[in-house]
Amino acid sequence: MDFSIHPETQEAVEAVRDWGHEAMRPAGLEADRLGSPLPVDHPYFQRSLERGDGRTSWCPGESSPVRRGAAVHAMWLAEEGAYWDRGVMVANPGPGLPEASVLARGTEEQKEKYLGPFVDPDRPRWACFAMTEPSAGSDAAAIQTTAQKDGDAWVLNGAKCFIGGASRSDWLLVQATLDIRQGRNAQRSFFVEQGTPGLGNFKIEKKMGLKAYESTSFTLQSCRIPLENLLGGESQPKSQAGFKTAMQTFNAGRPIIGAMAVGMGRAALDESLHFAKETGLIKRERIRDRIECMSRKLRSARLICLRACWLVDQKRPNVMEASMAKALGAQVSQQAAGLGLEILGQVAGTGDHLIEKLYRDTKAMDIVEGTGQIQRVIMARQLVGLPR
Repeated sequence: MDFSIHPETQEAVEAVRDWGHEAMRPAGLEADRLGSPLPVDHPYFQRSLERGDGRTSWCPGESSPVRRGAAVHAMWLAEEGAYWDRGVMVANPGPGLPEASVLARGTEEQKEKYLGPFVDPDRPRWACFAMTEPSAGSDAAAIQTTAQKDGDAWVLNGAKCFIGGASRSDWLLVQATLDIRQGRNAQRSFFVEQGTPGLGNFKIEKKMGLKAYESTSFTLQSCRIPLENLLGGESQPKSQAGFKTAMQTFNAGRPIIGAMAVGMGRAALDESLHFAKETGLIKRERIRDRIECMSRKLRSARLICLRACWLVDQKRPNVMEASMAKALGAQVSQQAAGLGLEILGQVAGTGDHLIEKLYRDTKAMDIVEGTGQIQRVIMARQLVGLPR
């Protein structure tokens, strides 16, 4: 495994660093103080689009749009972006989480229709992946949203919650089951376009942290979509459909989430170190020792994220490493923010310091894309040889 950063990746990280300082952190602080997501017409999104964000990696006419080292490249960018503001990073326009599933399993017609508008977008556009439900959070195999074939259409019924950017997305990739009794084996993914009759009741949830992006609940009530909106089409082998595709997406995404947490932990550590130097607290051996300890833990968490992403790029299984990266990154970022609160004391408790915001933001990293508890269950089952 090569630990060096490719020059192209280094250049991209430096560009994110400049953009983060100039625009991402100010936008994140603005959203946090307002207590609501950045609106669709916020100038930040147009500026983001003008600098080249919000695009798909799909290239029309190319059989494989994924370049060598793509996961590791994405990991470094994710860590740096989250350092400046993870909420704004998630709020950025683009095809988002479902892009990987569409690239891996979508038909050429589906890629053209759903990813095509993101090649050179005429405006900020979003898409989202809808898995989580009120009664099926960490247990993704227990979803209750149903899809039934009715003539020339699929009819979807159910409810989803905590879906990032759902109300502003051009389309949603909705996870549903053809037969609840068959569990995960009957799950499939469906494209549901915004404005489809039956798709509605959007509600943006109030959150403790990461307020820059919307976490949305919505319902599907007798929502009719064309047969061709089934991801991969009906001819796709069952072994490659539905639940397996979703889990592959998560296994690739969890180390990215872990890297985001590392970035947030770095931000907390840097703020703590700056304050300690400014106030003279750095002269205390106990303060120096705790800062060193957090730096060591954050670097260790990054190495696990690197390993998990490297395995993705090598097309090798990474179930254990992905869960380790997600669980450890989230845990260490919360520890770093907690340490910051202790070092800053009353200064952080006033509610207008970045450390206090990071303390609230980092908590979500133990929840999104599978809680820390679920990651430990996955790792334990791997260790003793139980089915996933």
